Amino acid sequence: MASTTSSLKFFSLLICSIAIVQMATAGDPDIITDFIAPPNGTVDGNFFTYTGFRVLVGGGPPPTAFKVLKATLAEFPALDGQSVSYAVLEFPSGTTNPPHTHPRSAELLFLVDGTLEVGFVDTKNSLFTQTLQAGDLFVFPKGLAHFQYNADSQNPALAISAFGSANAGTVSIPSTLFATGIDDNVLAISFKTDVATIEKLKADGDRWRPGHYY
Repeated sequence: MASTTSSLKFFSLLICSIAIVQMATAGDPDIITDFIAPPNGTVDGNFFTYTGFRVLVGGGPPPTAFKVLKATLAEFPALDGQSVSYAVLEFPSGTTNPPHTHPRSAELLFLVDGTLEVGFVDTKNSLFTQTLQAGDLFVFPKGLAHFQYNADSQNPALAISAFGSANAGTVSIPSTLFATGIDDNVLAISFKTDVATIEKLKADGDRWRPGHYY
């Protein structure tokens, strides 16, 4: 019964967020057809269906690290030209989605369960933060650095993010700085530290691997 109730709650909140995303400002070029069909492919109901989120209601074990499930152009080709996409963010206790940006869209986050500390920095270097409760919405303006953090040491958090682009893009700030081969001297001077400190930060290369965040 508890599992069924949880599933119904999740789907009802997902339906609400579908309505919300229709209000997002599109970041993709307009198309002059109803949709963009795949080359040499069959278009039927299956083309417009994405099943990658079924794992969320299958009763499996919760993740032990921050995890994101995406429904973007890459995973769901029917979104091409539709100016929408989703991400489901799962936060075990004490985990974070580190600072990052989405260059092609704002992000509208809907907190389904738990609490989250969220924030972004604008172009004047002003920091805007909030503690979200389940049921809250928070918008991260297009292109600005932002983060989410589950500070609760006991309970997980679950959020759904809607984007006004089928391919919002993600630029992870830690990955950009420490996993792209930027010269150690450039980073040391920029952060007013020494090369040894930069080398320590770069040492665990997998930590900064692109794709860990969203």
